[in-house]
Amino acid sequence: MRRLPPLNALRAFEASGRLLSFARAADELGVTPAAISHQVRALEDQLGMPLFVRLTRQVALTPAGQALLPSLSEGFDRLVAGVDGLRAAEATGRLAVSVAPSFAAKWLVPRIERFTAANPDIDPLIAASGRVADFVADGIDVAIRYGFGRYPGLHVEPLFAEFETLTPMCSPRLRDGPPPLDVPDDLRRHTLIHDDSSIAIGPTPDWGMWLRLAGATGVDAGRGLRFSFIEHALQAAIDGVGVVLGRRSLAAADIAAGRLVCPFELILPSDFGYYFVCPQAAVTRPKVAAFRDWLFAEIARDAAASPPASEPGAG
Repeated sequence: MRRLPPLNALRAFEASGRLLSFARAADELGVTPAAISHQVRALEDQLGMPLFVRLTRQVALTPAGQALLPSLSEGFDRLVAGVDGLRAAEATGRLAVSVAPSFAAKWLVPRIERFTAANPDIDPLIAASGRVADFVADGIDVAIRYGFGRYPGLHVEPLFAEFETLTPMCSPRLRDGPPPLDVPDDLRRHTLIHDDSSIAIGPTPDWGMWLRLAGATGVDAGRGLRFSFIEHALQAAIDGVGVVLGRRSLAAADIAAGRLVCPFELILPSDFGYYFVCPQAAVTRPKVAAFRDWLFAEIARDAAASPPASEPGAG
């Protein structure tokens, strides 16, 4: 077991010996000259020998101080280099991101090039899986999770808005017809596309709820195509197969590019949402902070480019 004097005392001596001044050492270490003098005196008492000759306005090293100073200075330099190296490693290299396949395909992957362009020293690893990853066992740095946002012991922030919103979406040619989609009742002439990807989490807004709020008649909410992956449901809508009750957050790029349109203003809020999640201690890590800041900047960019949606009962 290594037996060393207190680190603060060694730091006080090293700074004072290097600068040959208790006052200048105090300025460097952010303490008072009296504190430096006290720490040095305690070190001398522990070692049983004087390290400084105290003169009227300055100090000089004794032979013992001259012998000790070089090894201490080298040691502190190596400590600084080690910490700086760790910080540099934390700011670069691999960043493992756990994310649902749907979010990866429809939101993250189309934008990730902008992150790598802005952060060329960070190499994202997109770990797309429907399973909730374990940060330690799976080597995950951050996660984007879809659910209620209840993740005890972790740092959790809602993405987009506090709640997800859903609204009918389809291809422009399907909206324009024939037959056109002018009013909700027109949906009876089209195939409804159902997203069943969140059933395992809990009850979610569905076509039946939207049609009732819209006052539609003659539309069978139980009929149509069902998909267990939201990205497949959105793709079917893009291909003109039918109309999907889709998540606005995941469809933002397709809407901006004109591949999908929202024929009606009425939206449904959901208790589910997307959340940025990471261990509490990881929030300030440079790589994690860079990814988090980029995520929210992208979301703000999407929001600025998108028209506001109407709440239930509007439109």
